Amino acid sequence: MERFFNNAGPSVAADHYVIDPLHRLDLSQIEDLIAQKRYFVLHAPRQTGKTTCLLALMEHLNRQGCYQALYANIEAAQAARGHVKRGIRAVAAAVALAARVYLHSIWITDWLQAEGADCDAETLFTALLQGWAMATDKPVVLFLDEVDALVGDTLISLLRQIRAGYAQRPHAFPISIVLCGVRDVRDYRMQSPGREVITGGSAFNIKAMSLRLGNLSETEVRALWQQHTQATGQIFADTIYPELWQDTQGQPWLVNALGYELTQQTPHLKDRMVPVTLADYRTAREKLIQDRTTHLDQLTDKLCEGRVHRVIAALLAGTDAHADIATDDAQYVADLGLITLTPSLQIANRIYQEAIPRELIWTSQLTITHQTEWYVTPHNRLDMPKLLLAFQQFFREQSDSWIECFDYKEAGPQLLLQAFLQRVVNGGGRITREYGLGRRRTDLYLEWPVDRVAGWQGEIQRIVLELKLRHASLKTDVTRGLQQTAAYADQCGATEAHLLMFDRRPDIAWQDRIWHQEHAEGNRQITVWGL
Repeated sequence: MERFFNNAGPSVAADHYVIDPLHRLDLSQIEDLIAQKRYFVLHAPRQTGKTTCLLALMEHLNRQGCYQALYANIEAAQAARGHVKRGIRAVAAAVALAARVYLHSIWITDWLQAEGADCDAETLFTALLQGWAMATDKPVVLFLDEVDALVGDTLISLLRQIRAGYAQRPHAFPISIVLCGVRDVRDYRMQSPGREVITGGSAFNIKAMSLRLGNLSETEVRALWQQHTQATGQIFADTIYPELWQDTQGQPWLVNALGYELTQQTPHLKDRMVPVTLADYRTAREKLIQDRTTHLDQLTDKLCEGRVHRVIAALLAGTDAHADIATDDAQYVADLGLITLTPSLQIANRIYQEAIPRELIWTSQLTITHQTEWYVTPHNRLDMPKLLLAFQQFFREQSDSWIECFDYKEAGPQLLLQAFLQRVVNGGGRITREYGLGRRRTDLYLEWPVDRVAGWQGEIQRIVLELKLRHASLKTDVTRGLQQTAAYADQCGATEAHLLMFDRRPDIAWQDRIWHQEHAEGNRQITVWGL
């Protein structure tokens, strides 16, 4: 059986195309920290390859023969929530099961059934690690994964029990313990029985360092996909790779999911003699977004969190209010993998940039009654003036009630237009979005295949829409907006361009908000729409 792109669970080299996990880590730094008897954190967004890397690191250390290393996933203890006795025993049981699988040892299982049976929950894990470290002839290294999945008193107790044994390492406690999860320990927030909020930093003040597992590099992305070509002979068009990089920025799950969609889920490409074209790739990308996969659902589920909302809302609205975004909030959202902080604060990749607003408008899009065929000419071109006139009327009649339904009211007008367009264009065309902090605008690039037979291989109608909120005088905003719209249209090679000006001042009558004008900007005709 041929190997394939892995889009679920840890990667196994015998089954999957994979970049060497140890090459993705700063192995020398980790080995130095362990040799220095340090306790530290390794965190990464979900489905970044963290478990694959941790398992490889465990095997590497055990092969060296200097340590007894063990990886254990303790997520099952989440179900105990604040019930310390159940939670800590679930953690201990997870470590015992992992030792049976990876070390072929039942020592921890036997200890739990004998000495551990009489231990209080508040000391059980400390005693277990003490006994294990003293029973083995090699220093113990323990990787605890999904620590940040634990809740309340269970998490507080776990962190404090590890801290209690810290001074006894390496002879009577693990030489190194690595806490692994999505978040850094500083972002653990727990309530004590007295309702006092305790942070992970205070409960685990023995942390030496926080390491973050990054995405694949552009070179590694290409190398991963080339493994398929080397194994099967199937060729990817060179024009795919720049798009793949922009769409994913090396996020491992996205890179693998797109590869899997193309090579396993696209019927005509199962024939390995058929080359994969850019058109095939774009179709797979759109399907991945439309399917609202578990990975994308997990990310967009975070949009309901207050800390995430504050950051993403500012990005969607294009606000200049950098000071309104707390540093801790921005770092937290970056740790979740939703944004990057350098070179500027922005959505992490082009697929997330597309998926986030789509998720926010999903229900609205489904309930808008306007149909694609209303706005398609007999020559199968989108009639944009007719469509935008209809949106103006829709916006006038229903914007207040619709925007009130959005969780992200700050970007309500932009989201409502995108829901309207997505409803009309969905399944036939494609919308690309560009937005970000400080831009004071959202750029939409709409592509529509004109030839029903040739599809994306034939003529494409290309349209640019720039969305701006009124900030200064109308003349100033329109002048600046026309320049920006023309520049974006030139960048995209669009033949049609529209500038939409949203006036959110409450004292302005609708008859003064709704208008449209034709303007010349250079050699372009741009329609400006008041809303």
